[in-house]
Amino acid sequence: MKVTWDPAKDLANQRKHGISFKEAAELFSHDVNYLEIFDEAHSAIEDRFIAIGPIRGGMVLVVWTEQNEETLRVISARWATRPEQRLYHSYLEGSDE
Repeated sequence: MKVTWDPAKDLANQRKHGISFKEAAELFSHDVNYLEIFDEAHSAIEDRFIAIGPIRGGMVLVVWTEQNEETLRVISARWATRPEQRLYHSYLEGSDE
């Protein structure tokens, strides 16, 4: 799976949230069981998804869209809040992992 992003938006995201899109893209680059949620409220123009899961630096929340079957585009990323981390752990408890 290829992961892309807008470089200017990545820089703004790093300043605002302290995480780069490259760092956040680790979530999609290895076999991590992450929670995926369809973001219906923000999907009028394109289908958007929220992914919550672990990367090397901690637990991350990534907003992304699928450009095509082989490419994801990161829209934003930030460190997951405690309630989001709990949601992820609840998801894991209910999965086969």
